[in-house]
Amino acid sequence: MKIEEYASFFENIKEDTKKQEYEKYFSEEVNFKDPFHQVEGIENIYNIFQNMFQNLDNTKFDVTEIVSNKKIAYLKWDFTFSFKNKKEINRFTGVSRVVFDENNKVLIHEDYWDAAHNIYEKFPILSSLLKFAKSKIQN
Repeated sequence: MKIEEYASFFENIKEDTKKQEYEKYFSEEVNFKDPFHQVEGIENIYNIFQNMFQNLDNTKFDVTEIVSNKKIAYLKWDFTFSFKNKKEINRFTGVSRVVFDENNKVLIHEDYWDAAHNIYEKFPILSSLLKFAKSKIQN
């Protein structure tokens, strides 16, 4: 599989994307990690995305950069979404480190993005606590 195909999969992933589509890209032994999850297996990755679609609206990944060698790739992406029943569109940037197995399927997918700034600060109480903590660190 070419990294561009994997990037396209993420750019086009929807709630109705079937689990069989995930199986085209992920190894059975795949490990997935982001600021909220660390799971193994295609079924668990599928469930993470189904949960995302159930809790967020207007979700969209836009891959803006790809850097790769034979078995490892880095994808820079923008994620756009809105919280359920909210009109405000949110957007943040992240990077994924992707490792391919000998069959060119994804063995490791690690996402790096700032959960505190991009998610937690959207909630009033958490936002106040985070701003207070930042002010203490800066002083």
